[in-house]
Amino acid sequence: MGTWIIWLIIAAVLGFAEIMTTTLAFGLVAIGALVAAGTGALGGDAALQFGAFIVASGIGLGVARPFALRHIRQPPLLRTGTAALVGRSAYVLEEVTEQTGKVRIGGEVWSARSYDETLVIPPGKTVDVMQIEGATALVYPRE
Repeated sequence: MGTWIIWLIIAAVLGFAEIMTTTLAFGLVAIGALVAAGTGALGGDAALQFGAFIVASGIGLGVARPFALRHIRQPPLLRTGTAALVGRSAYVLEEVTEQTGKVRIGGEVWSARSYDETLVIPPGKTVDVMQIEGATALVYPRE
């Protein structure tokens, strides 16, 4: 049995480990094993195969992985929908309690509840939108 077949088995095991862990490390090392298998299939000796494995894995882990992780962890550039309302200020139209209330966020009227259940916010106050639950804004008074 050629050594390149062993490299294919190693690549398959590492690929399975990547699927189970999703760390992005096992997959890149599996690609290194595939490069080593290709080197062996083309007639390279064991030392050349191992060197190809080390170089390909090193490039993958040292260069490709940091770029991929940075791309994966990057927050969305633009908040849309109700997520865009969190952090905005609102004007209280009807008294806001732990159960009911109305606020104006931008040009829209929203049902509202107090973020702190013990607070009652009178009309005319400016509040901050802390969270959106369904069609209800959870608000907290500005100091």
